[in-house]
Formats: sequence, structure tokens, C-alpha cells
Amino acid sequence: MDRQMNAEAVTEIVVAPEDAVFWMDRWGHWCNAHGRFQHKKIIAYFHAAIERDEQGYYVSQINANVREKVYFRYEDTALFVFDVLTENGMTLVLNTRQQLALDPESLFIRDDCLYVRNGDELIKFNESSMLKISRFFTHEKGGCFLTMQGKQTAIPQQDDVTLPDTTAIPPDA
Repeated sequence: MDRQMNAEAVTEIVVAPEDAVFWMDRWGHWCNAHGRFQHKKIIAYFHAAIERDEQGYYVSQINANVREKVYFRYEDTALFVFDVLTENGMTLVLNTRQQLALDPESLFIRDDCLYVRNGDELIKFNESSMLKISRFFTHEKGGCFLTMQGKQTAIPQQDDVTLPDTTAIPPDA
């Protein structure tokens, strides 16, 4: 259904994160009380539906004339790098399907995980994208470096970066 329907004709139902029955774990997997989502098309649909406004990240859909907008809980971040394309520089493919040209200066490491900043958003590399980009890493003099198009950039350790409160995720997740 068209997401750009006339606002006057659409009733909006908003669900707060604490009332949402699903959440995203620290690796970008969608979960509910029964465990991780299993159906690939549903997982892809949820990722593609992620949006953000001043209240946070949410997924939405329009059914008839009702727009459901569900803010969800997440660990670390709601955005993940799912793939790294290495032709003509590096392009990051996010869980939302958005593509982002990599600025090596925006990378940092926190708690042995790799992140990239995009404006005020933090994006975490999932396991497979981390493995893919790691072939461009070198470790020397106690530091980690990314070599991209012949240029070596240090990736700083930034353990002081504040991430969302993970206590909002159900303890058995």
C-alpha cells in the first residue's frame, strides 16, 4: 500500500516501545517472546520499514486507512551494516536497504564491535559485514587501521560512546 497517502484520510495508531511485542537484539535480529523471527520475508519487511523521527525508531505500515506506527526497543542501535560493497571505494548496505558511502574517519570500535557514525546515528556492523570489511584491517602498534584506496586510517577505540539503555530489552531476550 502507498505509504504517502493523504494524511487527512489516514488514522494513525501509535504503539510505545514498552508496549511493542517485538524488539531488535544487539546483532540486528528481530525477536519476540518466542525467540528470533525466522521468516526471511518478514525479517526483510521489518528492516525495510524502519524509520526515525524525534521520538525514536519505529516501523510502520498502512492497512486500509489506518497507519500503524510501532516504536520498538533495541540493543545498541536500530541500524546495522549488513553488507560491504568494495567496488569504487566502500559502500555500506544497511539493514534498511539504504546504501551509504563509507567515510573511514567515521568508524570506531566499542566493546570489540565496529560502528560507523552517520550524522547523529550510530550504525553497528553485524557479524558477516564485520568479516567482510576485516580483510582491509591491519593491526599494528596496538591499534587497528583500515586501508582503503591506498590510504590507511586509524580506527579509534571509543568506549565512552553512550548507547541506548539495554535494560529496556526483556531480560530473557
